[in-house]
Amino acid sequence: MEDDRRFHKLTKEQVETLDQVLTEVIPIHGRGNFPTLEIKPKDIIHVVRDRLILKKIKVRDVRLNGSTASHVLVKENGTSYKDLDIIFGVELPKPEDFQIIKEVVLGCLLDFLPKGVNKDKITALTMKEAYVQKMVKVFTEYDRWSLISLSNNSGKNVELKFVNSLRRQFEFSVDSFQIILDSMLQSYLDRCTFQPAPILPCITVLAESMYGDFEQAMDHLRYRLIATRNPEEIRGGGLLKYSNLLVRDFKPACETEIKTLERYMCSRFFIDFPDVNEQQRKIESYLRNHFIGEEKSKYDFLMTLRRVVNESTVCLMGHERRQTLNMITILALKVLGEQNIIPNASNVTCYYQPAPYMTVHNFSNYYISNDLVLTISENYTYNHWSHCTSNMKVKTNVTCI
Repeated sequence: MEDDRRFHKLTKEQVETLDQVLTEVIPIHGRGNFPTLEIKPKDIIHVVRDRLILKKIKVRDVRLNGSTASHVLVKENGTSYKDLDIIFGVELPKPEDFQIIKEVVLGCLLDFLPKGVNKDKITALTMKEAYVQKMVKVFTEYDRWSLISLSNNSGKNVELKFVNSLRRQFEFSVDSFQIILDSMLQSYLDRCTFQPAPILPCITVLAESMYGDFEQAMDHLRYRLIATRNPEEIRGGGLLKYSNLLVRDFKPACETEIKTLERYMCSRFFIDFPDVNEQQRKIESYLRNHFIGEEKSKYDFLMTLRRVVNESTVCLMGHERRQTLNMITILALKVLGEQNIIPNASNVTCYYQPAPYMTVHNFSNYYISNDLVLTISENYTYNHWSHCTSNMKVKTNVTCI
């Protein structure tokens, strides 16, 4: 049956890796003077699920999603394993149910405060301000879900997602995996009745590929291939995920289809983020959340993103396209400046006009050409350019004209 192709039974080794993920202690860092919460994923899942049921919220199942699920299935898969993405399949018939979910999660966090902390005067709002990085709520005809992301200073946020319906749950085949946790959670409850706890029993844990064909998606993951279905449905952030995969040596599964995919993703990015300032905020947020501890990869990511935008954008006027390209260029140069790194200058040419012309209104600031021309638009002042490059000292083989 076609549905059977979506599922896979985890091997003993994969179950052991899943156990390591669910029993690892993850710190949830508090802002200000609030203490760090030491949380095991299996514990917060149990508490949240049980309290949702007490509040008459029906929970269909609980799943591990995204890059963490990919890590469980193929350890050396080339993707970064950071956020712990937990999906609670729930019934949310009314908008008011979102408030119940929010109160349940914030109330559960109180249970993880260290012993000795007086909880009597700590409100749900206080816990939100102290430990929640972001909250999202979507209630439309086709999409009905909410997200509560708990803060971790190293980027390993615990993301609790409550999904009634969601039209698209993946971007590419390699991040389409969901591991159904219910049998694993039950095994933890069963083991608690024994002292000392026995070794991990032989249990059946199923994984599903939302891409549709599990084995094909697994091949894409093993061999680092980029593929998707219905690319027109991918949201704007898919362009950033695609560029990230390219930086991690993933290759298109089909070269003839990739240009169409890139055009779809660029168009959707500019629909979702039409203003250059919105685009910059989105890219900077992506860098913060996905490149912690990988600072040297930021420049490669930005230049890969720039290349894709430059080659595949068909929906913008020339002026708007140049604005976006210049913004990405400035971010890339800023990254180099922060790391005190300069690009290979063996074939770099700096063009500039003599100093007296610096005050002329239509003076065109520096630009660098090195295979890819990095044009600095007149919209960015000389002071901005100087600030971005203040830590950069180009010394070798630079021809000035």
